[in-house]
Amino acid sequence: MSVHHSSARLVAALALGAGLIAAAPASAQETKIRFQLDWRFEGPAALFTLPAKKGYFKDEKLDVTIDAGNGSGGTITRVATGTYDMGFADMAALMEFWGNNPTAPSKPVAVMVVYNNTPAAVLTLKKSGIKTPADLAGRKLGAPVFDAGRKGFPIFAKANGIDLGKIQWTSMDPPLRETMLVRGDVDAITGFYFTSLLNLNARGVKDEDVVILPYPQYGVKLYGNAIITTEEFLKKNPEAVKAFLRAFTKGVRDVIADPAAGIASVKDRDGLIDVALETRRLKLALAGSVLTSDAKAEGFGEVSPPRLALMASQVNDAYGLKERVQPDRIFVQGLLPSKDQRNIFGK
Repeated sequence: MSVHHSSARLVAALALGAGLIAAAPASAQETKIRFQLDWRFEGPAALFTLPAKKGYFKDEKLDVTIDAGNGSGGTITRVATGTYDMGFADMAALMEFWGNNPTAPSKPVAVMVVYNNTPAAVLTLKKSGIKTPADLAGRKLGAPVFDAGRKGFPIFAKANGIDLGKIQWTSMDPPLRETMLVRGDVDAITGFYFTSLLNLNARGVKDEDVVILPYPQYGVKLYGNAIITTEEFLKKNPEAVKAFLRAFTKGVRDVIADPAAGIASVKDRDGLIDVALETRRLKLALAGSVLTSDAKAEGFGEVSPPRLALMASQVNDAYGLKERVQPDRIFVQGLLPSKDQRNIFGK
């Protein structure tokens, strides 16, 4: 009897020991998420770098690495191929990927909208005499070929009755865009307002000498950047994706409350940033694309299905896609944090 008893105790002790050994890694088991931004470490990157710095991802048992990007198109491709698990990219560029790669085995999907309104805008100098979209007829516009505002310009033109045949385009690399406007090589440019305005400032142009025609204020209600992942990663890690969005949302609230702390977390990643400039860029992005009346009406992170469907059909036409995009497949519902957690608008 006692022999049996002691051996049972030994087995129990061994099992307990094995349990402890097994439990240690299990409790520390973090899901690895490789995340790529849409662009360099600039002001708006604070929305991701601050929650990382504050340990919000860690608290959710996530091991998140955040890398700079070089445009939404690249980020979408790298998420599609599995180089990155998740990323930050423009919704129109995501639709373009779906429409032009109908047979791609792994397609990225959006899980949360961050820029409820596209930052795309037409920018010109006051001295050009351009005050409204109609004034662009017969003028020279400039932008890189892959610029979101340029690609979406047919939608802007249609909404504002501009004859596309009366627009002449000049292409250039991104660093030359604002320089060519200042030099008078082009009459207007398309770009993200919080990038191009600050680039114009850096070239000695004052705010009051710039005219900005933001797409959302001129009838073009495109969604901007969203958090994306692949259908495959989502299938394997639905809880990790939900956890990422929870930690991110908590970070967004902190950035809104304290932009300076947000920018400090960006400076940790790129010590060469101009703090004053990037703080201004962050505030412009928050005001114009995140804390908008549309975002408030729809709920931070969400999409309105009719608006998404309209956007898909506009992008299909403007971008001349190989296959029409089905909007309900682009955005995956049901992964967002609670409404309370997403109330970033304050009183």
